Amino acid sequence: MEHTAAPAIELRGLTKTFGKVVANSNVNLTVYKGEILSLLGENGSGKTTLMNMLMGLYRPDKGEIYIDGKLANIQSPHDAISLGVGMIHQHFKLVDVLTVRDNIVMGTKGNLSKSKADKIIREIAQKFDMNIEPDRKIYSLSVGEKQMVEIMKVLYRGARTLILDEPTAVLTPQEITRLFDILRRMRESGCAIIIITHKLNEVMDISDRVMIMRKGEGMGTVVTKESNVRDLVERMVGAAIDISIQCPDVNVGKNALDVHKLTVLNSDKVQVLTDISFSVSQGEILGVAGVSGSGQKELCSTIAGLMTPSKGAILVDGVDIAGKSARDIIKMGVHMSFIPEDRFGMGLLPSMNIIDNMLLKSYNTKRGIHLDRAQAKKLAVDVVEQLHVYTPSIYSPVRMLSGGNAQKVLLGREISSNPSVLITAYPVRGLDINSSMTIYKLLNEQKEKGVAVLFIGEDLDVILELCDRVMVLCGGKLTGIANTKEVTKEQLGLMMTGHTLEEVRANG
Repeated sequence: MEHTAAPAIELRGLTKTFGKVVANSNVNLTVYKGEILSLLGENGSGKTTLMNMLMGLYRPDKGEIYIDGKLANIQSPHDAISLGVGMIHQHFKLVDVLTVRDNIVMGTKGNLSKSKADKIIREIAQKFDMNIEPDRKIYSLSVGEKQMVEIMKVLYRGARTLILDEPTAVLTPQEITRLFDILRRMRESGCAIIIITHKLNEVMDISDRVMIMRKGEGMGTVVTKESNVRDLVERMVGAAIDISIQCPDVNVGKNALDVHKLTVLNSDKVQVLTDISFSVSQGEILGVAGVSGSGQKELCSTIAGLMTPSKGAILVDGVDIAGKSARDIIKMGVHMSFIPEDRFGMGLLPSMNIIDNMLLKSYNTKRGIHLDRAQAKKLAVDVVEQLHVYTPSIYSPVRMLSGGNAQKVLLGREISSNPSVLITAYPVRGLDINSSMTIYKLLNEQKEKGVAVLFIGEDLDVILELCDRVMVLCGGKLTGIANTKEVTKEQLGLMMTGHTLEEVRANG
């Protein structure tokens, strides 16, 4: 691919180590003005470290950074911003109680009047079709509008090169389409854009070129239109892998999980779930979709006994566990397992080895003062062998494991108890494609065994492929439940913003 535009950014031989860990090794990267480059790689491949050096958060041990053809000495984010480089982080850096204007001008030099600041903001908004009034408070904005404010912040500071870290992670399909329209306008205006993402379909949709990283090294770039998803995965992983997510046909049995009119208040007495009712049958995977903060976390925590509902019933195999603690649920002999989203904070103890982590659910049910470590050791060996956990030893602390291997340990422990209900909250968050496919395969195996699986996810493509039905939450309320073969991503996106399934279908 011939480039007629000049390079906006050139990274030459960047190397960064942390002790004995080589995060980046002699990485070369060029981004041209008027192009969108996707930065693709498995977790731990060095993508974020590379961008942190460009933004001045890290200093490279070796190598040089050129901006607009000139050698740049970037000592801090302030230096990067002054050179026209801005970054939009996955987790927004906004003050909710302040206005759009306040958030955009905060930290900038000079004392522009309100009218002059508004003039600049409106010019940026008009140029890139981002229609947000400067006087609106951040808390009144949708997630997509908040992201626009983040983009306007860096443009207000004069950014000509933008880095976006997982920009679509919390957006609805409609908001993703809107974001991509904005990015294309920016590309047409001559901006250089770097997107860090793991969503391969979006890589194919938005980028001009793709830079592949593997184990801290740059594996070269490919022209997007000359590649495909399978090719990108093979380049990223270093081997061909099956990336198809199966949804096996299983004859569903009776309801294993029944939730009736569940209402939940958080610690601040704010109602976070309102009259939620649904069921999951044996041999079924029910997906749960919704923008971040719609009540997914509270739903999982309440079913697992970590939060107490103000009203409603939760039946597992006909036994009502509403209001029971997690320990009580185990003592009652209820066959339910929970995979929390925070695998190290809630699911596993990082300082303990694999054997001891196998004991976490059962140690309190034993009589006497002695723990059955022989059984736990056998289970640890079985999990490591059957799930292909890469670990030096079953005596190794789980903090030494990668995210994918730690998740396999957690999932292996939970399914070893032969649950009739399995609750999984974002089980592949932060995992590479290989580990993710392993987790999907394990969930399908549980489904085929007749387990009822509740799958809380954030990737609608995965939910539609993996799950039999999908339930959508918005603001703690249920907007509908649909068969995944009878609903589209766009319809789910509308439901995630508050429209009911009936309204969506009535409007086509």
